[in-house]
Amino acid sequence: MNTKVIPYGRQTITDADIEAVVKVLRSDFLTQGPNIAEFEKKFAEYVGSEYAVAVSNGTAALHLCAMALNVNEGTRVITTPITFAASANCVRYCGGEVHFADIDPETFLLDIKSVRSLLEKHPKGYFKGIIPVDFAGSAVDLEAFRKLADEFGCWIIEDACHAPGGYFTDSNSQIQKCGNGKFAHLAIFSFHPVKHIATGEGGMITTNDKALYEKLLLLRTHGITKDANQYKNGAADVAQGPWYYEMQELGYNYRLTDFQAALGISQLHNADKNLVRRRELAARYDKAFVGSDVTAPLSIKGHAYHLYVIRVKDRLKMYEHLRANNIFAQVHYVPVHLMPYYQQFGFKKGQFPNAEFYYDQCLSIPMYHSLSNEDQDHVIHTILNFK
Repeated sequence: MNTKVIPYGRQTITDADIEAVVKVLRSDFLTQGPNIAEFEKKFAEYVGSEYAVAVSNGTAALHLCAMALNVNEGTRVITTPITFAASANCVRYCGGEVHFADIDPETFLLDIKSVRSLLEKHPKGYFKGIIPVDFAGSAVDLEAFRKLADEFGCWIIEDACHAPGGYFTDSNSQIQKCGNGKFAHLAIFSFHPVKHIATGEGGMITTNDKALYEKLLLLRTHGITKDANQYKNGAADVAQGPWYYEMQELGYNYRLTDFQAALGISQLHNADKNLVRRRELAARYDKAFVGSDVTAPLSIKGHAYHLYVIRVKDRLKMYEHLRANNIFAQVHYVPVHLMPYYQQFGFKKGQFPNAEFYYDQCLSIPMYHSLSNEDQDHVIHTILNFK
């Protein structure tokens, strides 16, 4: 029996990563220093967006996006039930209403036909926004969603936490990287340890909209600005001295630290190489499961493979079988509409059959760029020998 524990996901920290963090720890700035702006600039370049705003985590990123787009009581937003709860919760934080649409049974992504059906059942303007999720690393066709959103007057927040480096191909055969801001008003990323880029906790918002970018900067730090060009009080107040600042909105402390930013910058250096490795691992799984009782995910061009999600008929027994062999699989996710919190708003089992069918069989097996071929072979052998 294999005694080595193989998790479904994990971080990879190099000596260069450690050195980058130690350098900051020995510097004058642990937070609000130069590494934040550098990380933002380099991440924006990586995804192809105009602006990036570093924040404390992916949930904070979603919350700030909802605030920046003026979500409030009565704002209705559509998202997928197959996601981490934060994709929906950000709307509730601002007092808005969450509405779910079903997923595509093959890609597991928010189904655009289901979204259109929901939009068409209500007058134009009833819904204000859509939050598609690049689930498992598979990129949503945001060009198609942008056309739909424009038709019904909706904004888009792209939840790209699973897909840095991922992309889809548009109608002009052009590659559109997740988070590049071409079709979504805002996009968000997470740097949790199981993600492609790990900073412990941490997140990023990307956009091509300068006004939204400036609003996010304000909201990230208590709604406070020290930019004299943005002051709203009179000259007498401003003339008090160079220490003057203004709180202009009710914001939050959602800042990232400099040592986390330094780790993020260092991790970015290996992002492309690590993404190649994830795709190699996915191809090995794909080949291994051909002709078996395991349903492998669709092999989609541009997939970033944060997760590799198989479907099996007896999920619990397979989960226990893997665990008995020190393979720690996971389930992503329990449908959000079945959570007790959301059921109080009238959501119930049976409303989104594709999402529920997917949940009954889904299992995320080990996928991380430091996974060795030997360990992956053990995972494959254990799955194929399940009886």
